Amino acid sequence: MVLLKAVLVGCGAMSRGWLSALADNPLLKGQVEVVGLVDIDAATAAARAAEFGLSGAIVGTDLDAVLSQTSPDLLFDVAVPSARPHVVATGLSHGCHVLTEKPMAASLEAAQAMIAQAAAAGRIHAVVQNRRFIGGVRRIRRLIESGALGELASLNCDFFIGAHFGGFREDMDNVLLLDMAIHTLDAARFMAGKAPRAVYCLETNPPDSWYRHGAAANAIFEFDDNVVFNYRGSWAAEGAHTSWESAWRIVGSKGTLIWDGEESFTARVVAGESGFFRDLVDIEVPPPADADQTHGHASVIAEFLSAIETGRQPETVGSDNIKSLAMVFAAIESARKGQRVTIAN
Repeated sequence: MVLLKAVLVGCGAMSRGWLSALADNPLLKGQVEVVGLVDIDAATAAARAAEFGLSGAIVGTDLDAVLSQTSPDLLFDVAVPSARPHVVATGLSHGCHVLTEKPMAASLEAAQAMIAQAAAAGRIHAVVQNRRFIGGVRRIRRLIESGALGELASLNCDFFIGAHFGGFREDMDNVLLLDMAIHTLDAARFMAGKAPRAVYCLETNPPDSWYRHGAAANAIFEFDDNVVFNYRGSWAAEGAHTSWESAWRIVGSKGTLIWDGEESFTARVVAGESGFFRDLVDIEVPPPADADQTHGHASVIAEFLSAIETGRQPETVGSDNIKSLAMVFAAIESARKGQRVTIAN
């Protein structure tokens, strides 16, 4: 692969994960040269450059100026969500392929504009949905596709974590649905291989929540073929954390898979035809089809680079990721209206 030049914008805490993956992961090492770092605080950008030994990188506060100075192939958008429309439009206008943090946009209209801008520029705009690029999610997708559980009936997940971030998240509207649930909703859509059609959602802010708004939500999604996805989540739940990947129960016509979101899988299917409770037998959850797709952040970036090299669309291209974003905004609308809402596709 040709060495590609990249500028990274947004040098806060999340940028460390991006730069670490680029520097250290075998999937990416030696493929990208970071030639510029941009942040609204010049000292923050300079500190990140020093941390990763990027002595030759241009550091600045003006994205347009840094892009003009460096002429990169790629823009890595790690800016706060409110800055995303400007960042993406600026990167595309300079001929960059853009890989952006989630959420893709703060509205469906803004996301649609990004898709149109990328098409007009002839460049790829993709989204970092790193939590679909982990072994557990890939294994579940493969098991469902195998038919071993029978016809898929429902996906059910619990996400309960007391996360004290500080900063912009604690002042966001709809913080759980918009900033975190997008990961889980995207994973459910990927695992099921079905299109979401409607949702009913109740959004709350638990007692003593340190978030200003919407730290908890319960949502029932309707997918194609009568598949139901039940989501229960809170970012202000102390005392018994789930995995960041949630705890899952996948139910099919022949049996059930349970995943703790970490290393524990249990999958059983019916083995008998009589009795009040049918006899069950354990089945194996297959390994991922491709181990290179299980390294989270590094795998997302590698998929993005591969798509650029081969001229195809990456798995998390904006025109597909907007379907997960649509789930989020439909859930927010449902919570606001107190009624079932159809999902734009």
